[in-house]
Amino acid sequence: MKQKKKNLILIVGPTAVGKTDLSIAIAKKFNAEIFSCDSRQFYKEISIGTAKPTTEELAKVRHHFIDNLSIKEDYTVSNFEQDALAQLDTYFKEKDTALMTGGSGLFVKAITHGFDNIPDTPKEVRQVLIERIENGEFSTLVEELSKLDPEYSASADLSNKQRVTRALEVCINTGIPYSKWLKNTQKERPFHIIKIGLERAREELYNRINLRVELMLEAGLLNEVRSVEDYRHKNALQTVGYKEVFQHLDGELSYENMVELIKRNSRRYAKRQLTWFKNKDKFRWFEATEKQALIDFCEKEIK
Repeated sequence: MKQKKKNLILIVGPTAVGKTDLSIAIAKKFNAEIFSCDSRQFYKEISIGTAKPTTEELAKVRHHFIDNLSIKEDYTVSNFEQDALAQLDTYFKEKDTALMTGGSGLFVKAITHGFDNIPDTPKEVRQVLIERIENGEFSTLVEELSKLDPEYSASADLSNKQRVTRALEVCINTGIPYSKWLKNTQKERPFHIIKIGLERAREELYNRINLRVELMLEAGLLNEVRSVEDYRHKNALQTVGYKEVFQHLDGELSYENMVELIKRNSRRYAKRQLTWFKNKDKFRWFEATEKQALIDFCEKEIK
């Protein structure tokens, strides 16, 4: 007898589009549990700035990969690929359908395509690069990467400190350009992936983003950032909503300028997310309000 194919419903989209509410509704409809692929919601110390599901929302459906790590730990997209696939393998022995959601493009790609086996880098190498960035040498690191790996530098986002650091540490540690490790060979997965993208009209999305920022600040975002100040060098905190608050706490930004900068950078991030998902893979796009149409699509696609 042929074994029944398992299904992973993957829901992606920009920040504040409404992934959480819709994912919970879809998961309940298909008796599925939710696997987060949001690279910042793993960390238990940061909840407000990462827009984690509330306690009430988490109680509605079982969630995985939320609050499973400490900000003190180093966790890469390769770690996530291995851990998520292992947990899905165990999960699919009991259930036929799982749901995964998030807005972190690389972590989505870890599941849909997989990554090449890039060697781990000694912590000492990474720490030196982090310290150089903290000392204001980021532009120098970009120049060094351009010399060591012109191919990668030609297409990479060289304003992204995390990606520049990762590429440069691999170049330094292996003596081989980072681009040579990126063969981009798609890996086969033992389950069917139903790829769904959520979007909203730009003005509506931007209004939701602005409101979310205000609600985060009311909920105590500044205190949350103060509580993790000792770990501000971590990649998870070099992101929108945290780096601007650090600048405010350092006296570099007024409170009003900080708020406007978080809103602006969040809107820009949402735009980059949409560009990534629309260019990197084939998703079936829905307005975030089209719950029934999305359910109908999933029922049709489930094997």
